[in-house]
Amino acid sequence: MLNSKVIHVNGVFLGTAIMNSSMNTLRFYATHESVRALHNACMPDLLALYCQVRRLFNNSRLTLQGA
Repeated sequence: MLNSKVIHVNGVFLGTAIMNSSMNTLRFYATHESVRALHNACMPDLLALYCQVRRLFNNSRLTLQGA
């Protein structure tokens, strides 16, 4: 691990983006159940990873509110 960044949306800690030195990509370590589907997903940059995590988190919140 070279570096890591915390990912949170609206104050909710969702996981960590971990720099993978061998592939020069970011791997997502999910800590929140709503984004568990992206656990260990690899993305080329932080913005792409953050957008995917945020979209999944927001969709899960909308689903729960609609139920």
